[in-house]
Amino acid sequence: MVTTINPTEPVALIGAGALGTFLGHHLARAGHPVIVCGRSEVDRLVVTDETGSREEPVKWVATPGDLPPVRWAVLAVKIGATPSAADWLAKLPADGGVLVAQNGIDQRERVGPLTAATVVPALAWLNCELVGPGHTRSRTTGRGIVVPDDGGGRAVARLYDGSGLIVETSPDLRLASWEKLIINVVTNSLTALTGRRMEMLGDPALRAIAMDLAAETAAVARAAGVGLTGARAREIVEWISGMDPGMTTSMLQDRQAGRPLEHDGLLGPVVTLAGEYRVPAPVTTTVLRLLRGLPS
Repeated sequence: MVTTINPTEPVALIGAGALGTFLGHHLARAGHPVIVCGRSEVDRLVVTDETGSREEPVKWVATPGDLPPVRWAVLAVKIGATPSAADWLAKLPADGGVLVAQNGIDQRERVGPLTAATVVPALAWLNCELVGPGHTRSRTTGRGIVVPDDGGGRAVARLYDGSGLIVETSPDLRLASWEKLIINVVTNSLTALTGRRMEMLGDPALRAIAMDLAAETAAVARAAGVGLTGARAREIVEWISGMDPGMTTSMLQDRQAGRPLEHDGLLGPVVTLAGEYRVPAPVTTTVLRLLRGLPS
């Protein structure tokens, strides 16, 4: 595992979507040469927020064979696209690391078999909307990313030192992952189903469904041994309800663009574990079935 970070260490970006563009942009701001990996050519990463637009130049490579030696990568492809990143991840050395900026609660299990590098899960408390190739719009949430409070997580914090991105280290990433899962289960599913942005939580009927989804997710977490209370689940829904109503979600963007949705990676584990632990989850099960029934 990397114990020292070179201030100008190059970093590969695998997945330059809304979140990947944001994370890569901030690495470039910190002084790291960023290498965008993939079919679509990108020569700069642009972030627009309430204060204006900023851009950072990057290098682009089309194939894993073109990737120069790097010790670090950011993986920001969707859950279902993880296998497509295998050849890129195989380029990382055993003393390197990969920041996995993906949804879900099983990042290590999902990515670990694909790389010799240390897998560092990241929970992104960010709101990003892709407005063009290599260009993302960011809305402030007051938080950044959360990583484990271990060697890998602290190395990530050093990578982003001076970037302006908030990096929090958590001593209990499992609990933090389930808290983030509540947000994804509620916001991604309901925005994708309704075709509405976050203003939909102002609708009393949808707010009630959101509370049910949060409560069921927390109950499953407790059955799995995670100390996530019902009161905390309600607090999370109240917090997201106070966000900018114009915020979008990744699944809403995917549905609008005709891309595959991540419902099986988000609500799927909740429903599966609910069955294993015999925890009632009727609302989550119904919402998952509705998402699966959407036209592809």
